[in-house]
Amino acid sequence: MARNENFVRMSGFIDKDTEFNGELRFSDSLRIDGILKGKVTSGQNLIIGESGDVDADIVVRNISINGRVKGNVIAKERAEIFANGRFSGKLVTPKLVIEEGAFFQGSCQMELKVLESSNQQVVSKSTEEKGKKEL
Repeated sequence: MARNENFVRMSGFIDKDTEFNGELRFSDSLRIDGILKGKVTSGQNLIIGESGDVDADIVVRNISINGRVKGNVIAKERAEIFANGRFSGKLVTPKLVIEEGAFFQGSCQMELKVLESSNQQVVSKSTEEKGKKEL
């Protein structure tokens, strides 16, 4: 996604010599080249640079992984794992791109619709249709 025009505006940057522990919320795009542990929430874009090391539960619009990510990730529009990227955990997204050479270990749910509620509930189109038939 670093090549995507959605990543033009940046809210912030966590440099490779920086470590952050806790809950992080931001607007626009954020790039992480340092260490982050905790929780990340945004309606926008998250870029993990090659030196980025993230161990977190993440809910964002788009995620671009060039470094290491471990945890549960909900990408509401798109997730990309580039050749240098390493992902382990659970990923939920409607669109997924994995470049040759990337590492992926875990599970992926490719939902047609990803909805956010107070508990970050994920609902698929098939679940909605099943519920309508039962009524």
